This record gives sequence, structure tokens and C-alpha cells, in this order.
Amino acid sequence: MAKLLVLALLSIKPMSGYDIKEMLKVMDAERWSGLLIGSIYNALNKLEGGGYVEVSQIEHTGHRQKAIYSITNSGRDYEKKLIREALEKPLNPYPTQLYSGLSFVDKLDREEALAALKTQQQNLEAEHEAVSFGLKAKQEAQIENLSPFTLLVFEHMFETIKLQQHYIDKAITLLQENETF
Repeated sequence: MAKLLVLALLSIKPMSGYDIKEMLKVMDAERWSGLLIGSIYNALNKLEGGGYVEVSQIEHTGHRQKAIYSITNSGRDYEKKLIREALEKPLNPYPTQLYSGLSFVDKLDREEALAALKTQQQNLEAEHEAVSFGLKAKQEAQIENLSPFTLLVFEHMFETIKLQQHYIDKAITLLQENETF
């Protein structure tokens, strides 16, 4: 994922590693891509080693130097390959950790299980707020309108959160109504 995001940003314009990192923070990439922002430096090194990016200039500010990277022609081809792979890769849309917890929820007492699920509700609400904030920040950072695909990504994120909230609500109702728990 890191390689794809780095190449995609460099295909927009040449940037330093720091600039890429800051752009990914603005994009809230850790939330929606699962990327650890610090991993972009490793990705840059690998991409440079593979000939997919190159240092196009060195900027000097005081005693510091900053490498500005550009995507190469082979980097553009590799970016397309990574995009195709990302689009083809099957999804794992299941909240597997939550499923595991619910499978063994009967090992907790009812109040402990309800408290944990209510914490999950709060976490999902916080996630909804964070995604809303991310969408607003992205809209404000864009000079032009957001692409329909970016809007589709946000729509899917909101629908996923809503579906998970509904699922947790049902689990709470089952716990509250089930006398044999």
C-alpha cells in the first residue's frame, strides 16, 4: 500500500519524503488505507532502488538538505500495476476480532459484555466523527471538487460504520433480552 500511495502522490508532483508524509496525514491515509505513515521512507528507498523514483533535486535550507523525488517512466508503469492489483484483491470485510469476541461472549458476565459493546458503540461514533472530519478537511484542501471515486470511498466508509453500529445494537439487544446468557 505504501508504494502505491507514494507513487500516486509523486505522479501529481515531485515531493520530498516529508512532503509525502504530510500529504498522507492530511488525507488521513492511516485511517482508510491502514498505512503506517512512517513506512513511506522505507517505500521510497525500495522504489528508488527499483528505479521507480529518483532524486530529481536536492533543496538546501540552512544546514539541512532535502531530497525531492520524482516518479520515473517505469514508476508510472509500476503504479498502474499496483492500482490494478489493489482493485483485483479480494476484500476481507469482516470484523474478525469482533466476531471472535461475540463467539465467546458467554464467558463474560452480562454487565461486562454490555459495557464492552457500549464502548464499541462509542468507538464507532468516534470513527464516524473522524471520517466526517477527514471528508471536510479533504474538501477544504482541494481546489477542485473531489473526484466521484473519492466520494464513493467516503460513502462506503460511512455505510460500513453504520452497518457495524447496527450490528452492535443487535448484539446489545440480544444480550439484554436473552435470559439464558
